[in-house]
Amino acid sequence: MNELIPKETPSLPSLPETVLPALDRLVSALGIPRTVLASSEEIEYAWRDLPRELREIPAELRGELIARMCVAVSTGLFDGAMNYIWNAAVLHLRNKIRTFGLPVVAQIRQSDFEEKHLLELQDSKLLELCLKLNIVDEDGFFFLDQCRDVRNNFSAAHPTLGKVNDREFTTFLNRCVRYALADSSSPRGVDISSFISAVKGPRFNHNQSGIWVQRLNETHDAQRQMLITMAHGIYCDPNTPEQARLNSIDICNGLTNSFTASIRSELINNHTELVAKGHQDKHAASLQFFERLGLLGLLNESEQHHIFSRAVERLWTVHNGMNNFYNEPAFAERLLEVSLQGAIPETVHEEYVQTVACCRVGNGYGISNAAVKYYDQMIQNFSPREIATLIRSATNNNNPLGRRVLSGGSYRFHFRQVLNLIDPASVPNAVNGSYIQLMR
Repeated sequence: MNELIPKETPSLPSLPETVLPALDRLVSALGIPRTVLASSEEIEYAWRDLPRELREIPAELRGELIARMCVAVSTGLFDGAMNYIWNAAVLHLRNKIRTFGLPVVAQIRQSDFEEKHLLELQDSKLLELCLKLNIVDEDGFFFLDQCRDVRNNFSAAHPTLGKVNDREFTTFLNRCVRYALADSSSPRGVDISSFISAVKGPRFNHNQSGIWVQRLNETHDAQRQMLITMAHGIYCDPNTPEQARLNSIDICNGLTNSFTASIRSELINNHTELVAKGHQDKHAASLQFFERLGLLGLLNESEQHHIFSRAVERLWTVHNGMNNFYNEPAFAERLLEVSLQGAIPETVHEEYVQTVACCRVGNGYGISNAAVKYYDQMIQNFSPREIATLIRSATNNNNPLGRRVLSGGSYRFHFRQVLNLIDPASVPNAVNGSYIQLMR
């Protein structure tokens, strides 16, 4: 784990003893009241608080404008100091947009956006764009927009409505630093057209997939959500070639652990919209998309039932078909992957337990050895309720598992192996007697 590096507080020189008296002499020479300038006390307090705020500004951003701000503070020109720090904040936000990528901004805005457009943006529009690009969050936008209003009415940039004191200036400085200057890092936008072309192009190799995952990780949350949603749409389109569908899954798989609540919500909304519009082919593909990303828990109960039930049914069909010893492993592995994504729906609970157990004890020709490891893992993951269903089914002659176990022979031998996979502490009291009897 990286250790936190403490920020170094700049050491500013003490105010020269000549500065404050010089201000007194200046206003006296001009024949104006001393109160038109900041008082000596206000200047001293503002100067005292300045290092604490400067400490939060990365060293590479403490340039000419910051120096001018400090000089203005030392003479009590808070209105000029506000203008300098605001300009520094605006310039830094513009640089963040440049880093994000002007062509990408143009794609998001769906209009031309070049350097001249960036320079021509009014401060209010600049803040709105930064919010849209997630360069500043909603709190940052709120406070910086307040600073913009204060700067327009109380700084040296325009004729002022009044004066600000040291506390008001320090608050203004703190917000400019905290929400604009404190973070020198900048997210890089992803070129949307290049992303779509890559996904719909040839099959990704490992390095190519990793590069796109990294690019989406480095962009901001809002664009990442948009691109993941686009990948979902590409996957669900019946006209999409299989290689493009696999590319979409590769990218999303690399990002699943960082899916925010907003991304999950957007995917579910789009999935639900496919149902509402009756796009059955797209809906089926969307179900598969959630399954392959391990997100079945986001679907409603009926859709979860459909996926589990279909996986169980296919395994049972293969188990009872030709060449089952060779065909079972792939279907058993798939059912295991589905089962690891959440609790088994109640509506398919009994069917699931009996199918897995029947396949594990085998049929009249034996068991599929290559599939045993998948069955064993599913059985080891049985909940107490599923264990109870397993034991009750094994003692009841009215279902396939019961008929096999009660017939004895290899079935009984393999079923005892099944029971050995279960922790006795997980066996419910209601079936403990039957469990002991079956273990004998």
